[in-house]
Amino acid sequence: MLWLKNAFSKVVNLLKRVDAGGSSYEISTRRIMIFWGMLLILFLALMARVSWLMFWSAGDLVSKGNDRILRTATEHPERGVIYDRNGEKLAISVPMRAVVIHAKSFHDYHEKKQMDKESTIREICELLRTDCASLSKKLKEPRNRHITVARQIEPQMADYIKSLKIDGIYVNPELRRFYPTSEINAHIIGMTNIDGAGTEGLERQYNDYLLSSPGKIRRIKDARGNIIENLGVVKEGKQANDLVLSIDERLQSLAYKSLKYNAEINRATSASLVLIDSWTGEILAMVNYPSYNPNSRESYAPYRARNRAVTDTYEPGSTTKPLVAVTALGKGVTSWNEVFDTTPFQVQGKLITDSHHMSSGNLFDILKYSSNVGMARIALRMDPRDIVRGLEAFGYGSRTNIDFIGENTGRLPHRRRWSRIENATLGYGYGITVTPLQVAQAYSILANHGIRRPLSILKVDKIPQGVRVAKEQDVNLVLKSLESVVEGGGTGAQAMIAGYRVGGKTGTAKVAVAGGYGKDYVGTFAGIAPMSNPRFALVVVINEPHAGKFYGGVVAGPVFSEVMKRTLELYNVPPDDLNPDGTLKTPAQKKKEISSKKRH
Repeated sequence: MLWLKNAFSKVVNLLKRVDAGGSSYEISTRRIMIFWGMLLILFLALMARVSWLMFWSAGDLVSKGNDRILRTATEHPERGVIYDRNGEKLAISVPMRAVVIHAKSFHDYHEKKQMDKESTIREICELLRTDCASLSKKLKEPRNRHITVARQIEPQMADYIKSLKIDGIYVNPELRRFYPTSEINAHIIGMTNIDGAGTEGLERQYNDYLLSSPGKIRRIKDARGNIIENLGVVKEGKQANDLVLSIDERLQSLAYKSLKYNAEINRATSASLVLIDSWTGEILAMVNYPSYNPNSRESYAPYRARNRAVTDTYEPGSTTKPLVAVTALGKGVTSWNEVFDTTPFQVQGKLITDSHHMSSGNLFDILKYSSNVGMARIALRMDPRDIVRGLEAFGYGSRTNIDFIGENTGRLPHRRRWSRIENATLGYGYGITVTPLQVAQAYSILANHGIRRPLSILKVDKIPQGVRVAKEQDVNLVLKSLESVVEGGGTGAQAMIAGYRVGGKTGTAKVAVAGGYGKDYVGTFAGIAPMSNPRFALVVVINEPHAGKFYGGVVAGPVFSEVMKRTLELYNVPPDDLNPDGTLKTPAQKKKEISSKKRH
């Protein structure tokens, strides 16, 4: 303290004697004390202010400082990826950008730089192809603080805008859903809106499963919004779940191309296809025509967006005959040996006829040549409620367990009183409505020898337990008759596949209109392969063809043949017995070979 006392004495002595124009005088001690008193007051005031800021106002000051540099950013993890059964990506999220203007910062920057705001607005609007007048109006509104100029823009364009370094214009990261297979899987997968929420298909059905829960991160940013330091996670987010479908993209792509081509050459209004692995219940392909591109909102239209395989219903016609036959056999109202009169006859004034005329035939012939007359005679022996219950066992009249959004139940009539004509036409698929998916499910049950397995649009790890809905012996005999439809000179010859035994049923039904039936038809082919060891069930529906052909075997059979052939090849199903020239051996050839072996 001695040095402080000496310094104080020197200052006092200096103040007492001041040279002013060669003369000297002494300052009074009173003035010196006033001077030092003022210095002491200033010092105490400064210390008081410092103490106030350090101890009483510290929290408020820290908060104000943090408001200027600290930000809590919300991290949005990517939406879950959708894969096909083999790991092919069908829906992914790609990084995009959004351009936002902070109005006050934007105005202040231009005033400070003395720049023309309107020219900047025009430049930004030209780059982003947005309406300049609308943006200028929003910027003039005092209530608007943050204005979104454009969303879902390419990162390259966003980087260029960011390089302009205009205060108040910010670029925020966001994601956009992208569908690599475009229109091929559009009806199954659907799409999301601009905010990433599912609006169609599985994107909507599994929206919560595919969505992630956003997390929050504390960061330090500079005045331009650049990240200086990440301080840590405030809230942990939940990562999204991926979805693995049962769909085989290889078959899906082929099915769509084949269906589209045949629908266009037949000038059909629409078409649908469903392929099921009956052993597992998995849907391997489901396509519709027309479709749309989910990557382009311009191509979207409600009539294109419908998954017609599950939303649209039609009268299945003759494809129902095998199901009614199984039901009739189960009820014991007929047998395979009974011969029926198949000449046209009238029921309540309505004449029932066949397109392939024959005078008589057993159940095998009735199915092979698709006789309406024969099936009507069998149906008239049955209680129509038994027929309805039999069709319900095959999945008609109810949604599948997949429960697609917009899935239609179809219609099975439940009446107290039935007319004879209603009973008769029920035998060949009139008076009911079904979806293509329901028909495919019914034929997958036949392929599975009468066992109904739950369907799945997701890849299954374990084969689900099935329920028997029909006697195996009856189903196996029906399968033999279905094989004759394709390979024995029946109505489905165009569905044949070289090297494989194939079975199926054609269906050609008139389109129901108000008050009756119109002039248009729905052509269907529902089939199974290989018949040596039934596994795959495939249904093709061509709706309202206008190119002159309308029979199911003609318009739908070729699609079945092309898609089923590729299915058997991809799944390494060995061909059935072949001749040296590669053609399929006929039953007569096989019988001859067996007889020859027995003789030797």
